[in-house]
Amino acid sequence: MPTTSRILPFGEIRREDVPLVGGKNASLGEMTAHLTSAGVRVPPGFATTADAYRELLAGHGLRARIEEQIARLHDGAALDEVGAAVRSMIMAEPLPNGLRTEVVAAYERLAHEQSREDPDVAVRSSATAEDLPEASFAGQQETYLNVRGAARLLECCHRCYASLFTDRAIDYRERMGFDHLTVALSIGVQVMVRSDLAGAGVIFTLDPESGFPGVVVVSAAWGLGETVVSGRTDPDEYTVFKPSLKDPALDPVIDIRIGAKRRKAVYGEHELTRTVDTTTAERARRVLSDAEVRLLAAWAAAVEEHYGYPMDLEWAKDGVTGELALVQARPETVQSRRRATTLRRCRLTATPGRSLVDGIAVGEAIGEGPAVVLDSPVELDRFPTGGVLVTGITDPDWEPLMKRAAAVVTDHGGRTSHAAIVSRELGVPAVVGTGRATEVLHDGVDATVSCAEGARGHVYAGLLPYDEEETDLSGLPATRTRVMLNLADPSASFRWWRLPADGVGLARLEFIVAHQVKIHPMALLHPERLDRHDRRAVEQLTEGYPDRGQYFVDRLASGVARIAASRWPEPVVVRTSDFKTNEYARLLGGRPFEPAEANPMIGWRGASRYYSNGYREGFALECRALRRVRDEMGLTNVIVMIPFCRTTEEADRVLDGMAEQGLHRGEHGLKVYVMAEIPSNIILAEDFAERFDGFSIGSNDLTQLTLGVDRDSELLAHVFDETDPAVARSVRSLIARAHSAGRPVGLCGQRPSDDPSFTEFLVRTGIDSISVAPDSFAAVKQHVYAAESHTNDDEGTTVPPGPATADGTPDRGTVPGHGRAAERR
Repeated sequence: MPTTSRILPFGEIRREDVPLVGGKNASLGEMTAHLTSAGVRVPPGFATTADAYRELLAGHGLRARIEEQIARLHDGAALDEVGAAVRSMIMAEPLPNGLRTEVVAAYERLAHEQSREDPDVAVRSSATAEDLPEASFAGQQETYLNVRGAARLLECCHRCYASLFTDRAIDYRERMGFDHLTVALSIGVQVMVRSDLAGAGVIFTLDPESGFPGVVVVSAAWGLGETVVSGRTDPDEYTVFKPSLKDPALDPVIDIRIGAKRRKAVYGEHELTRTVDTTTAERARRVLSDAEVRLLAAWAAAVEEHYGYPMDLEWAKDGVTGELALVQARPETVQSRRRATTLRRCRLTATPGRSLVDGIAVGEAIGEGPAVVLDSPVELDRFPTGGVLVTGITDPDWEPLMKRAAAVVTDHGGRTSHAAIVSRELGVPAVVGTGRATEVLHDGVDATVSCAEGARGHVYAGLLPYDEEETDLSGLPATRTRVMLNLADPSASFRWWRLPADGVGLARLEFIVAHQVKIHPMALLHPERLDRHDRRAVEQLTEGYPDRGQYFVDRLASGVARIAASRWPEPVVVRTSDFKTNEYARLLGGRPFEPAEANPMIGWRGASRYYSNGYREGFALECRALRRVRDEMGLTNVIVMIPFCRTTEEADRVLDGMAEQGLHRGEHGLKVYVMAEIPSNIILAEDFAERFDGFSIGSNDLTQLTLGVDRDSELLAHVFDETDPAVARSVRSLIARAHSAGRPVGLCGQRPSDDPSFTEFLVRTGIDSISVAPDSFAAVKQHVYAAESHTNDDEGTTVPPGPATADGTPDRGTVPGHGRAAERR
């Protein structure tokens, strides 16, 4: 809107007014005007305009003097010297009288509207080149909280103007190619939300690490939000599944992680704010309820829909009224700019030793170099380009140094901390919230920082070899055969969302139980059978859970939900637990519940456990978790798969047990598959097809049991071969007979990734889906396409038929070029 006004209330500002009031204030005005009717709360306020800033620069030749200092910078003068000189000039120049008068008048109007004398307000800088979809100036200029009275307000406004020329802001504009004097500054003055008495945090409308767009991620800490943004505290984090937000009957909160929250910012007595320790109770308690998380996520989704691109927002809760509010909104500028058709992958090529420190992984890359432990950013000369920056926390003053780093490691902070946000923007891997990196890592010692192993980042000693590659997914062909993923780690599932996979063919519960639950389910239900040490460890892990079985259900449901959400609405086949007894025994509290077996591989495992007295209650917990994912969270793309089901009687008993827990095959679209990994599954294919909706071939166990070979035996490794004619005949027989019964068949295993001819055999035999590890997906997709093309070229012929099998189907031989039949040829 064309204007020469110095002041505009938020209600008169729109998103197109960025040149007038900056990105931050334009967003506050846009939300006030268009989203409050949808229930979004935005505290009232006003903004100074770019005209007011230019009026300041026009006084006493200030603009020309700033231009001289910028010219000195370009001629080689030190950044800190130039920045200090410009800030000093601005602070020495009095605010224009007209601006002072209008700011005070607007503040008094705000006080009248709030029926309060000298209301406490937030004073925030808003640059006219800030919060654009292509660039973020977040944190470059100053913000002041708990500002009271006209005199203090004018002082903070003056300091905001000077902060346009902090060293970090100058450096950022230089890097991004913005002209220093074209960028103007607006100041937002907004009624404070008393989050010092409650909590505050940040919201992303996508996963900030992977860019996965199907979730809203809410971080929360006690007190004012500055501790979350700065990284001085480790916040709670809530992940919300967007599609389930639309149905009020569903619970869209699919993951909850309780942070340490050791510090919080509150109002100060003599200063504006101060940071204090939280109480023990606050550290253990959630900042937000599920209902509050849902409301914030719904607001964030509404803002994203209104703007048309992913958003980064800040929220606060008033400890007096209990009301929530959005206090800032800006475009997300890192993940949303990545090409959705490009997958970047890093992986260590050597087995690392034990990590030195661990924390939250930021990005998905690997960086290495000499560690440099710094207490403050003034030690710029000590930091070599390509070093690993190690410090407690970072703020915008660290940015000139961070852009020289190969990696960043901090003691404190979460995924929405300054260190995390800036590292993402710079493309630098970071491990934040380690707790003790500055104590463990030492100057000059080489270190490798890996963020390529899931949600947890690791710092290893030495310079480890690694590979880095980019895959252009836009060139991958379409195939009739579904190519799916094998996923186990929920924390890493979002990173693969860009792969054009047809779903998940195998999600293993064992990984989630071992790494997120960490406790044997029967130990949770029968702690009286544990020794003192294990009982104490279980109590510590399940603190806050009166019902320890619910702890298992919550953790397991969260892990499954993250995997299912990552591929929605494509099918996700979740295999119920298939630990062997020796593996179960290694879980916390497991030994009293597991027998010592001579051969656990063919012992008490899979389906046989689910109806037995020794594990029936544990299987009930698994079923409760799966039912919660489907029925309560709305992830109905989950298909349940039963492993190692030896007989049809076992199948009936397992299905009855599932029904007792509310998982009725066929109800609400529930499908139940069975692993085809035992010869009986092949021999009685029609009988199993009556009880299950599909088959998934477990080629390792099927080979082991068909050939009578221990798959772990080195002595018999030369005999173990998935392409053996006996195994190949079983695969063909199952596919033909399952298809006759209207049941699909898939295969989940490593062999298609390693052997294109095995992939071709599966395709020619009519397999419906092949499920592989994510890093093999692109290659296998190409192999499947080539196999389908060859089949088309052969006009639909397959491997030449051989002798009839026992079930009457033709024997088409083994995989071309493999196995004993090939050796005979």
